[in-house]
Amino acid sequence: MRGAGVRVCLVAMLAVASLLSVRGAAAQDAARGPARGAYVQIEAQPSLAAAEDRLRAYSGLFPEVAGFAMDTGWYAIALGPFTPEEAERQLALLRGERMIPADSYLADTRRFRRQFWPVGAAGVLGGAALPGTALPGTALPDTRLSAAALPPAEAAAAAAPAPLLVEPEETLQQARAGEAALTGEERQLLQTALQWQGFYSAAIDGAFGPGTRASMAAWQAAAGHEPTGVLTTRQREELVAAYRAEQAALGLGTVTDTEAGIEVTLPTALVEFSRYEPPFVHYAERAGSGVQVVLISQQGDAATLAGLYELLQTLEAIPLEGPRALGRTSFTIEGSSPSRQSHAQAELRGGLIKGFIVTWTPQNAGPMPRVVEAMKASFRGIGERALDASLGVPSTQSAAALMAGLEVRRPALARTGFYLDGAGTVVTTAEVVASCSRITLDGGIEAAVAFLDEAAGVAVLRPAKRLAPPATAAFRSAPLRGGSEVAVAGFAYAEVLDAPVMTFGTLAEARGLNGEPELQRLALAALPGDAGGPVVDASGAVAGMLLPRATPGGRVLPADVSFALDGGTLATLLAANGFAPAPSTQAGAMAAEDLTDHSLKMTVLVSCWE
Repeated sequence: MRGAGVRVCLVAMLAVASLLSVRGAAAQDAARGPARGAYVQIEAQPSLAAAEDRLRAYSGLFPEVAGFAMDTGWYAIALGPFTPEEAERQLALLRGERMIPADSYLADTRRFRRQFWPVGAAGVLGGAALPGTALPGTALPDTRLSAAALPPAEAAAAAAPAPLLVEPEETLQQARAGEAALTGEERQLLQTALQWQGFYSAAIDGAFGPGTRASMAAWQAAAGHEPTGVLTTRQREELVAAYRAEQAALGLGTVTDTEAGIEVTLPTALVEFSRYEPPFVHYAERAGSGVQVVLISQQGDAATLAGLYELLQTLEAIPLEGPRALGRTSFTIEGSSPSRQSHAQAELRGGLIKGFIVTWTPQNAGPMPRVVEAMKASFRGIGERALDASLGVPSTQSAAALMAGLEVRRPALARTGFYLDGAGTVVTTAEVVASCSRITLDGGIEAAVAFLDEAAGVAVLRPAKRLAPPATAAFRSAPLRGGSEVAVAGFAYAEVLDAPVMTFGTLAEARGLNGEPELQRLALAALPGDAGGPVVDASGAVAGMLLPRATPGGRVLPADVSFALDGGTLATLLAANGFAPAPSTQAGAMAAEDLTDHSLKMTVLVSCWE
């Protein structure tokens, strides 16, 4: 027992001697002052693996690149050693040529501990050994006892590698002292990084008031640190490094387009300029990023702004769900769906409308909301010009396709309906409301099914808000005779024209091919979009509703054979289900132009959206 005690004491004494030796070396280094040579620090990475990856990349450009472990726990990437004068010259030269990051600086080599790059140069900094290391060709004394001189358990303990001593985090007092030494720009950078991470929303002023302290504490808690509200040196570096890394990955930078008169921050790593198509500037996705940006620049007034607001919501790239607001001089549109998100905004100022659209896919759901905030904060019109209409590839299409180069959302089915009363109730064909997740009138007014009779082929729709139709239907009280002239008002070319047309013909027979009394056979060449439209007589009274084109028994009928639901049958069905069709009081035939005007005014486009 006594021998074992002596051996234990001997091990302890040797351990103390080894610790004193290391501390003595550190004291000697400190006495010599800062390590010889000056360095330009260009990066700091949180892990050794990340630092080595960056060093391998830099070594192809700079043979003098070096890597050092820092007293903060991070890993510095630096160029050197130089004389102090040469270091300053290299910093100015390389930053001016944009060969190194703009925030590179002259390193404080007192923060450097162990050199790990180039391989084989470990422990050497400017010819001076770092504490606890040895110069090339020398070795630190081995203060461990021979394993043979110790019992097995003690030998194993002595042979084990020394535990890694982790430098403790700064005290709160030290953190405050380090914070007090920050420049105004460095304090603003911390606020900017906190804002980017979503923890800070006040002004970037460099003043660390209660709001900034609360955001610092929130960031610390989210990062797994004690939420003191005062960042240590290591935490400040961690926060800023993460911010700069994400900024670099997104390629966020200011883009100035003098043609459009717009300046804005864009994620240039995700999008690239594609083309001008006035009034738009297109930035296409880069390398399959799933992000697209469109700048808006045109002359206009409040009516133009409102038209643009309505038109943007027809784009396939802007989901239907999401908040949106239109004011007298600006609008915003947010869109969200499982496959895409979007933000659009525009402002009218001095006769110019300028704004932007940005869309992205779920793979960018993390950073893109912050990118949008950066775009919103930086967006501004410059100069007093809008995009020249002759620049690039101007749109020559109709207003419905004004979104040059942008895919307009199309309904699954579009048919015709007509107004039944002054509240905007619409009668249409049952075909158009089947399997619809959303129904609209005239492309934008939401509507819901109030009545449906699939056997008769009739649906009644109520708009989400009360309307004031320019004309409503009045039903003919007496049956039409065969050979009478009739017309159908309908959206025959709904995919191309945003207005109804009149198609003229005659009533061939007041019954169906198989003698159905509720049907009318028309000698009239209707198109699919006309279905649901009113069949009117010469006085403008509704004599029926056009039905979808059928192929009875698989037979193909002549193009000028159409069928309608008899007006009397339709009026009786409506009245029986709580609707009040008005009877016609018009006597005699109307002039052709008056008939057309009246019929088209009571006609409405009904769209079915999946």
